[in-house]
Amino acid sequence: MTTGTLYLVPNLLGAIAPETVLPTQTLGVARRLTHWVVETPKPARAFLKTLELSCPIAELDIRPLPPLPSDAPHSAIESSEILAMQFSALLAPCLSGTDLGILTDAGCPGIADPGAPLVTLAHRCSIPVKPLVGPSSLLLALMASGMNGQRFTFHGYLPIPEDARAQALRRLEQESRQQQYAAQIFIETPYRNAALLTTMTRVLQPDSRLCVAVDLTLPGESVITRPVREWRTVDATSYQKRPAIFLLQS
Repeated sequence: MTTGTLYLVPNLLGAIAPETVLPTQTLGVARRLTHWVVETPKPARAFLKTLELSCPIAELDIRPLPPLPSDAPHSAIESSEILAMQFSALLAPCLSGTDLGILTDAGCPGIADPGAPLVTLAHRCSIPVKPLVGPSSLLLALMASGMNGQRFTFHGYLPIPEDARAQALRRLEQESRQQQYAAQIFIETPYRNAALLTTMTRVLQPDSRLCVAVDLTLPGESVITRPVREWRTVDATSYQKRPAIFLLQS
């Protein structure tokens, strides 16, 4: 029997018409899929509702990804029989010949978002995997930052305690210099943006370059790169509660 294809479907980065950021092919695939594996069902249904599907959303098969610890290795499903069974069951539609979509809460599955373990398992089962074009906040921010797109590292979230966060920022600044000015990319929970930006202006070197990219693809989009010394005069609270990507290059 021919297997179905596992499609990696990018989600929107905020409340915006899908046609403004998603190409025709991505929209076409998303509109015809009837089986989904999602990060969180509620935002997944909200996205699918914007597509104006021909069938009721209630008739779709929507199943959540099993939760994994944030620091779990990709081999976690191999070491846990329960997880292996859960992930294998999610691929059942593909194994029976039906196409399946992966959808995370925002952006591209597997890029700073869940999905990689299921994709790994699909490869092992010889299931075709097809990534679809759509917005990735990390790549959009890097493109617009003017920083080193040939050499960069994504670090996820930095520590929350002030001292640990300051130490992590100094380490990233040093790594950028040691790695031929590699761009260092990281994120923060939106309600802590102001605190992070304040810490950066306090502990980073004045000449290091800092980019803050917020509300990407949305009406309030802003991408600004300037030396740290110039960020010291900026009102950090203006970035509070806005989805942001931070990039540092020293």
